[in-house]
Formats: sequence, structure tokens, C-alpha cells
Amino acid sequence: MRRLLPLALLLLPLVAKAEAELVDVRTLIPDLVVDLRYATANNLFEEAVYPEGARCLLLRPTAEKLARVAERLRKEDGTRLRVFDCYRPHSVQFRLWEIMPVRGYVAPPRPGSVHNRGGAVDLTLASPSGEPLPMPTDFDELTERAWHAYEGATEEQKRNRARLKAAMEAEGFRSIRKEWWHYEDPSARQAPVRNVPLVQ
Repeated sequence: MRRLLPLALLLLPLVAKAEAELVDVRTLIPDLVVDLRYATANNLFEEAVYPEGARCLLLRPTAEKLARVAERLRKEDGTRLRVFDCYRPHSVQFRLWEIMPVRGYVAPPRPGSVHNRGGAVDLTLASPSGEPLPMPTDFDELTERAWHAYEGATEEQKRNRARLKAAMEAEGFRSIRKEWWHYEDPSARQAPVRNVPLVQ
């Protein structure tokens, strides 16, 4: 047993590295619509905090779960996924907290968010042509209209919201109460916070 222990200890860094690998989600979901709002000024913070050409990165296991969601929706009626945010560099989290230090809407940079770990994705449903399907709000609207429990939306908006939630939860993602677009992979919560570039 003692002779096996050093080998096990040597393998631990390799396992941790594999678990923390970030991949470009479009390599697994070729028809993914990438609409990273933080690479533009069309967002809650009204400034681009991601570089032009930013990629949607996620931990590989999380990306594989999302690929299964995309495949299921595509087979049903051609519906696609449209992503607003994926992995978020830790340095960007500091900037967002500087702009809006409000817990519940922006995670403090310490200990960091699941986005900083590559295990969270903000997304919506899209038509086969890539246009977003009707939802109760746009991305990052900080009102009760964005809550999953909001009942004032149209029937079509509520159906789309419920369909996205069902598809994501079927693959193990978890939602949060105040944002219909935000989903987390529980297995990624212990992944390390990273500061990986979003452009190649």
C-alpha cells in the first residue's frame, strides 16, 4: 500500500488538470449561436468587458452536457441554443463587481462565481435560423419579470422559458430563482477559478 501512495499522489495533478480543461463549446455544438453580450456594450454594464472575438468556453464535462441539450432540442424541431455568457475570466469578475457591487446579481470576485470556474452558462432558445425565441425579458434584466416564477409573461414566453428549463435540468443543470437564462453545472462548483484568455 505504501508503494502505491507516491504514484497516486503523482496522478492527482493530472486528474485535476483534466477536470479543469476548458473547451470551445462550438467544437461540440457547431450550430451554437454565440451572442456574448459582454463582448459588446449591449449589456447591463453598458461597456465591453470581453475582447472582440471572445469564445464561449466551458469545462469539458459541462460542455458535453450542453451538447446533449442542444442535440435533444435540434432533433425535436430544429431549435438551437443561443449563448449570452459562458466561462468568465476572473479578472473580468473584478471589473463587474467594481461597476455593480450588488450581491445576488453580481458575484463578488472572492471566492468568485461558477462562471469563473467554467461551469455556468447564460443562454436562450433560438429558431433554426438563429433568432432568439420569445422570453419574458432580454438577457440581464434585473426585474421580477426575469424570475422563473413570474406569471405576467405571454403564454409563448412561458412555454419557451419552461422548455429551456426542462431541457437543461434533464442533463443535470440547475437554475437560479431570479434569472431564467442562467444555468449551473453542480459538478463544477469545486473547479478552480481561472483567468484564461477568451481569444486564441
